[in-house]
Amino acid sequence: MTAVEVHAEVEGPDDAPVLLLSNSLGADLSMWNPQVPALAERFRVVRYDTRGHGRSPSVPGDATIDDLTDDVVALLDRLGVQQAHVAGVSIGGMTGLRLAVREPQRVLTLAALCSSAHTGNAASWADRARTVRAEGTAAIAEPVVARWLTPAHAAAHPGLVARLQAMVAAADDEGYAGCCAAIAAMDQRGDLHRISAPTLVVSGAEDQAVPPEHQQLITDLVPGARLLSLSPAAHLANLEQPDAVTAALIAHATGGTS
Repeated sequence: MTAVEVHAEVEGPDDAPVLLLSNSLGADLSMWNPQVPALAERFRVVRYDTRGHGRSPSVPGDATIDDLTDDVVALLDRLGVQQAHVAGVSIGGMTGLRLAVREPQRVLTLAALCSSAHTGNAASWADRARTVRAEGTAAIAEPVVARWLTPAHAAAHPGLVARLQAMVAAADDEGYAGCCAAIAAMDQRGDLHRISAPTLVVSGAEDQAVPPEHQQLITDLVPGARLLSLSPAAHLANLEQPDAVTAALIAHATGGTS
């Protein structure tokens, strides 16, 4: 499949190291808004919308993790970026893992947040794809967002919940379903030992979408990987623990500790 020319936004000094940010399934690049101001002081921050999300075009049919990785490689090439620090949440982290396996020379450091190497529930992803193709992303917005934040955080931030539900509903139906297929078919467990980039794995202790054992497995299989568990935090830990995630990303990409 031909790579999609994904929409991207670039902020920060032109001569700074590049930090690539990849969004979660159903979100767009605005999910990184809490992190960008601080990150852009130190990095040339490149954030993009995964195909079928935000302002990126959709492609009919099922996608693969390699397709999503091809999109990233094409984006880096388009921007003239030879090497980047890479951070992704959920499917963004899955894409980052694949990029680090396939293009080790291009990944300076890797941060995989609330992600998985193999979800192990292909049937449920296929069901979700069928629902979205039949009824649209609006049909799943409420239950999906219910797992993005802990109940207490959601109750305290109803405006955030409404914005996130609108974000999911705005995702292209076919694009979202295609990405569901990519997650369903993905099994990267046999390749993680090939990752040479310094790797930080971030886990939301209350994440029910991709529970902490998935992040523990990544940590166990990637040589030298470090695990950071955040609580309270569900699937979008960067929104519930914005300062902690920002500090961890800066420390990891600058060679410090988080």
